[in-house]
Amino acid sequence: MHAFPRWRLAAALPLVASLAAQAAAPGDPLNPEVPVPPASHASSLARYRPAGETEVAPWKATNDIVGRIGGWRAYAREASAAPAPSAITAPASAASGATGGHDHSHGGSTR
Repeated sequence: MHAFPRWRLAAALPLVASLAAQAAAPGDPLNPEVPVPPASHASSLARYRPAGETEVAPWKATNDIVGRIGGWRAYAREASAAPAPSAITAPASAASGATGGHDHSHGGSTR
């Protein structure tokens, strides 16, 4: 690796110093004649796109399914069971995907 030639550095210094002085000195804030750039605003919601409608299952059918698998007790058994060895080494994001990230072990009744 060779050294940067000093003459290039010496040639670039006045340009760099000039640009730094312009950026550092915006003008006298007490002088009303100093040009000021116009204010601008960019809304953070300008590119917002609403999510599509989510289809919701009928509550009666959902409750029937939960009843068939054993109600809240089935979720409690599932939560108290020892995790499988592969679940221990899996990342947290993969482990939460099995239940959709929902905690079903709250003990509430669905009936």
